[in-house]
Amino acid sequence: TLYWVVWWLHYLLILGFLVYIPRSKHLHLPAAPFNILFRSHRPKGALIPIELETAETFGVGKVESFTWKQLLDGYACAQCGRCQASCPAWLSQKTLNPKKVIHDIKEHLLEVGPALLTGSNPQRPDLVGTVVAEETVWDCTTCRACQEECPVLIEHIQKLQDMRRFLVLEKTQIPEAAEGALRSIETRGHPWRGTTATRTDWAEGLEVKVMAQDSQVDYLFWVGCTAALEERNMKVAAALARLLGKAGISFGILGAEETCCGDPARRLGNEYLFQMQAQRNIELFQNYGVKKIVTACPHCFNTIKNEYPQFGGNFEIVHHSQLITELLGQGRLKLNGGPDQVVSYHDSCYLGRHNGIFDPPRQALQAISGLQLVEMERRRKGGFCCGAGGGHMWMEESAGTRINQLRTREALESGAGI
Repeated sequence: TLYWVVWWLHYLLILGFLVYIPRSKHLHLPAAPFNILFRSHRPKGALIPIELETAETFGVGKVESFTWKQLLDGYACAQCGRCQASCPAWLSQKTLNPKKVIHDIKEHLLEVGPALLTGSNPQRPDLVGTVVAEETVWDCTTCRACQEECPVLIEHIQKLQDMRRFLVLEKTQIPEAAEGALRSIETRGHPWRGTTATRTDWAEGLEVKVMAQDSQVDYLFWVGCTAALEERNMKVAAALARLLGKAGISFGILGAEETCCGDPARRLGNEYLFQMQAQRNIELFQNYGVKKIVTACPHCFNTIKNEYPQFGGNFEIVHHSQLITELLGQGRLKLNGGPDQVVSYHDSCYLGRHNGIFDPPRQALQAISGLQLVEMERRRKGGFCCGAGGGHMWMEESAGTRINQLRTREALESGAGI
């Protein structure tokens, strides 16, 4: 008797929830399995391109401009808060709360949806600016921590990027510092305003081939804007060139022909500028018959690997940590060791969470005798953002604590000296 009483009580409770569900968070019970079933299978680090020639609008300024899958995300959200608990913007007191963004979009859809289904034009607040504040849209570093934690595979980044695209391409609204970086890409081919360096200054004193003079090489060394033009990072480009030389790797650089890969433009919402950069670079690679590319920049690596194929650019690309580890394993690079050092490794979001590369950098470090590798509290898939992704390298943080200060504090707490 007790069994049947409990069975029917449970059944009636479920029926009661089904009545209650449409206006509650319990909507995730029927929606979550479908959200997981129809999850995206594109590379984690790739954004969906805009068909510029056929698109009637650019980005998302109204809720109905989201895809059906993006709207299903809202119904699947259990409001568990895991995305919020891992978001560097939220943890550094910014306005962005990824859970609230998904919830607010769903509530807005439930409010205006009935009128949209009847074909009427409902009076409603603006999606970007009212439902989701502009500041919130710009707070995202695209680090992917939220999506890594979500148990029902909600995609937060693409929605925020679509709203950025609307702000930039439809309303021509963008933070001043970010606009300066985009203008620099348009006029100078890189986002580093004010630099007086050239693309080849870092290679002074090194015997580095330029593709225009000799393109018969095994690898194109894609230097990237930062390693070529930012003084501290030039040391990385020079060190990598020396290592490739010691290993007997035949490589060349584009030199003055190299231009921005387009990552800052795409992440800052200017899809038009990104596609121009991508198509130009792809054509250049193809003209030189490039097959293999090595780069030290995680963002360039992700863009060329995961986003250039959207425009016909299919190339084999490796991150320098992967290649160095491979060369060490083959005995083509030999290490002499050095003084005892305690070192910690920071997992770049675009190398780690976006592309799953966690071990090669650590393996290269562990091959050095006398070096002790210690881990920061947040690492690998749970690593904490440096704060520069999503175009934030060229934007100011006006609220809360700077994300890079939080990460630096974790590095110091690890006890590492490097």
